[in-house]
Amino acid sequence: MKPTRPPSLTLRLTLLFSVVAVLVFSAFGWFIERSIEHHFAMEDDAELEIIARAVTQVVVNQRGSDDPATLAQRLDDILIGHHGAVLQLVGDDGQVLFASPGGPDLAAVAGPLPREIPNGSFYRLHGDHHTYRAMTRQLTTVPSGSDIYTMSIAVTIDHHLRFLTGFRRTLWLMIAAGVLAAGLMGWFAVRRGHAPLLEIVARIRQISAAELHTRLPPESVPRELSELAIAFNGMLTRLEEAFQRLSNFSVDIAHELRTPVTTLLTQTQVALSKPRNADEYREILYSSVEEYERMAQMINDMLFLAKAENGLYQPDKVDVDLVAETNALFEFYEGWADERGVALALHGGAMVTGDKLMLRRLLSNLLSNAIRHTPPDGTVAVRIEEGPERGVSVSVDNPGTAIPEEHIPRLFDRFYRAEGGHQQGGDGAGLGLAIAKSIVELHGGTINATSNELFTRFQAVLPQAQLGGIAPNSNVH
Repeated sequence: MKPTRPPSLTLRLTLLFSVVAVLVFSAFGWFIERSIEHHFAMEDDAELEIIARAVTQVVVNQRGSDDPATLAQRLDDILIGHHGAVLQLVGDDGQVLFASPGGPDLAAVAGPLPREIPNGSFYRLHGDHHTYRAMTRQLTTVPSGSDIYTMSIAVTIDHHLRFLTGFRRTLWLMIAAGVLAAGLMGWFAVRRGHAPLLEIVARIRQISAAELHTRLPPESVPRELSELAIAFNGMLTRLEEAFQRLSNFSVDIAHELRTPVTTLLTQTQVALSKPRNADEYREILYSSVEEYERMAQMINDMLFLAKAENGLYQPDKVDVDLVAETNALFEFYEGWADERGVALALHGGAMVTGDKLMLRRLLSNLLSNAIRHTPPDGTVAVRIEEGPERGVSVSVDNPGTAIPEEHIPRLFDRFYRAEGGHQQGGDGAGLGLAIAKSIVELHGGTINATSNELFTRFQAVLPQAQLGGIAPNSNVH
């Protein structure tokens, strides 16, 4: 199944703006609605409290000579000016002493509520096609205190409810419009906010292999994108260096292959220029074989480097005795070293874990490179020492002309040769040190070079074998 494409950042941020707007506006709307309801309830309660205090003053202070008609008139006068207010006064025997003319029967409307609601509390009533805010309170006459009355007061709140209904409808319509406006403004803000990013994308599209020098100035983009610009510039720098190395590599390899190909072509043309005997043809073929072997070695070295850089080689992990391997190489190079008047010396010893053939090639490349650049009567010294953190240091020192400081970092590049006639590349073609570096890195180690007027040193640090080191050894050839 084709994977579902994730939504765009613009859509995600717009939806996020909308969700936040819904939550915030809804919270404000709920708060405003509750505040207005509470305000109206407080107003109604205040009006009920005013009526209750007036009724209480009349009832508890009535004289025994006051007839029911006089009491009713006083209570009726209290309700003047209170729109929609109704009053009912009931004795302890259940007899209704006063009821507002034309008003609802509060006892019938309220039902059992007055007995369930605490004395003097406020509550809402529904009846007679109206909604009321009501309160019930018990009164005791003065001075005897023997007469107990139940006072029920209610005011209609229909006009408040109608206002709240309209206000609620308007409020939530405004909230919906606000959410929509917030979403649209969020979309616009996101689009505008993405403008610098779109500009960066437009610049990136203009970059090609011939324009890798292009850079994005971090100071010209928003602060949030400056790290992106810096990282992108770093990537372009690495790509430019890689392209430059690839270009130089192509030139170098063409130069290295041109010499043997030209030699083979010249020898063949000379051989075909006139008839020759079998010995002469055999001599020409032997010479061609040497060039073929050189080309084959170069191709194998390049193939090794390509596989090593792409992780296609997995070294065999065995314990390797560096002393034995170095002594074997001393015997191999002894004739060449004697011919050049160079002595070979070994100091120390240790075991390492790694691929035996690769490590032998590492030592061979470093050793042949040192012999090639050691003047007559000089000594190539190989030192093998156990270092800290279970590492083994293998250094190859040779006297000779110092390598200029600016060439040191590039000695391990392919086909690189230092100026002034000092060529560093263990096989003479400029690949020996590059191969040595790849072998060390495949084993999880490091390699570096130092040079001064006294000697040049190549030092590799390899992981120590699990068996530990061996006794120090010194040997001179």
